[in-house]
Amino acid sequence: MQNTRAAARRLYVGAVVAAGALALGVSAWSLTTHGVDPFWAIFIGLTVVTSSATLAIPGAPITFSISDTFIIASGLLFDPAAGAVTAALDGLMQTLRMSRGARTVERALFNAAAPAVAMWLATTLFFGLAPDGQLVLRTHALPLIVFATTYFAVNTYLVAGAVAFDGNQNLWTTWRSHFLGLWPNYVGGTTMAALLLLFLRSDGLNLTIVALALPFPLILYFAFKHAVGRIDDRLKHLGEINRQYLATIETLAQAIDAKDQVTHGHIRRVQRHAVRLAREVGVEDEAVIRAVEAASLLHDTGKLAIPEHILNKPGRLTAAEFEIMKGHARIGADILSTVDFPYPVVPIVRHHHENWDGTGYPDGLRGEAIPLGARILSVVDCYDALTSDRPYRPAMSDAEALKILRDRRGSMYDPGVVDAFAGIQPELVREDSEDGADQGPAPLAPRRPVEDPQAATRQIERPQATSEADDLDAALLVASRLGRDTARETDGTRLADAVLHHFSGAMPASAIVIYASEGSTDSLVARSAAGPHRRSLCGLRMRLGEGVSGWVAANRRVIANADARLDLQGRLNGETWMPIRVTALPLLAGEETLGVLAVYCDRAEGFSDAELRLARVAAETVALRLADSSALRS
Repeated sequence: MQNTRAAARRLYVGAVVAAGALALGVSAWSLTTHGVDPFWAIFIGLTVVTSSATLAIPGAPITFSISDTFIIASGLLFDPAAGAVTAALDGLMQTLRMSRGARTVERALFNAAAPAVAMWLATTLFFGLAPDGQLVLRTHALPLIVFATTYFAVNTYLVAGAVAFDGNQNLWTTWRSHFLGLWPNYVGGTTMAALLLLFLRSDGLNLTIVALALPFPLILYFAFKHAVGRIDDRLKHLGEINRQYLATIETLAQAIDAKDQVTHGHIRRVQRHAVRLAREVGVEDEAVIRAVEAASLLHDTGKLAIPEHILNKPGRLTAAEFEIMKGHARIGADILSTVDFPYPVVPIVRHHHENWDGTGYPDGLRGEAIPLGARILSVVDCYDALTSDRPYRPAMSDAEALKILRDRRGSMYDPGVVDAFAGIQPELVREDSEDGADQGPAPLAPRRPVEDPQAATRQIERPQATSEADDLDAALLVASRLGRDTARETDGTRLADAVLHHFSGAMPASAIVIYASEGSTDSLVARSAAGPHRRSLCGLRMRLGEGVSGWVAANRRVIANADARLDLQGRLNGETWMPIRVTALPLLAGEETLGVLAVYCDRAEGFSDAELRLARVAAETVALRLADSSALRS
């Protein structure tokens, strides 16, 4: 699509330059055939001098000057040929005053061609309506109106087209935002030129009248300069307010990251892709674009109020837990409603879990009743989650993720938004790769989105202890026995064997691995293992942040019942065995991370809460033993 747009831009600029060349060619032929009025040189000189009195349009790479008065006068006083050549000369002067990096041949040609085309068309229409060329305001008001309107519309639209192509924006939006407000300059220039012509026609061509007319364009220039200055001050003030909002947004986003353990890379990708998708589906209102940009960072604000044991539960949520989780959309909207955002962020946050068919939450909105920003965000967020590693599954391929989006097209997601996203997805992947956004493995986020709430009622029941007291007694018993049997143990392999031995009757562990931190390489090394597959497990390496165990080592936090393939797939050297779940616990000694205790099992539902408590006890015991031993350090 970018290549198509670039080709369209080149075609557009080429067409304008060709039209300008034609207008100037016809003008040169006319001037050569009919001769040149010497008095025209005065207007050319005034155009060159006043072209330096430029004003920049705030927020856009656009300038204008008071030279339009003398360009218009050249066209109305002499003929379309003189007007077109004078306008082209002014465009070249504007280009020469640009910075060196902005002065390109293409820009110089375009800046000369566009005003020449506009002036030639406008003056041709004027003389067509007033063939005698004798300007009398009472009888020539209509030709002047047609002239000013044509010159303004054609000149500004041609330039707006180039600006829109450069900024990947809509032409009408660009013209309305940056050029519509220039109409007083064209009306004022036409009026001043008309008055000047009246004096010159009635009193003859003389320098005195021209000199008396000069203050009027200058007054117009300083009036515009004051107005533009005030606009620029307001834009700077709005920019400062916007930076303060962004700082607030960043702070909230970091707080959400810390609790939900979502990577900042994920949030940044969602933000970038959502803004790009919004433009792709035709969003022209910059306030909506800014709202999508902010909501991409803040849509999960309500998760600050969700209990962490639910938020970071790697297994499927129960129906009751899912009801609590669903509250984050409403809570987030309530929190953000206290912030006076200058754009509609809150509706996007509240409704980003609504479904196209009305089955979503919190309000069950259907179809286009869902804010467009929320429809965009839900598609982008789903795709990025599917293509990122999660503790309960590895990342899906781009094709698999797109298939899921298409399968949900018309039920969960807006069909038009899904189609637009599928169209730009290859470009987004390429841009992420070029920006380094996807380099290296993504840190894991131990969070389970519930895509099928009803499935929560079908989960496999885990054996439950009769009471918390029984759980505590069992944990203390295992801790006591493990501590007693490993009191003087310094050999890593025997330590792993002891842990597996004591676990065998209390939890379904099929393998135990003690990974040691290797500071010199920022990696983990499986120095010891226990179980039938110890030979395949010993010696395994992974970088900090990679896989489940690498993430645990890097973040010093427990991950329970994650997908074991994230640790072991592709690392077992032909071994056909592959466990289903892994629980990884950091081995800590104060501020030092000694390694990770990884407990693998072949049971799909993983470990129960009571069994996880036993694993924590084992990890604390192993850490104590390793703190006094150099058996696993290199």
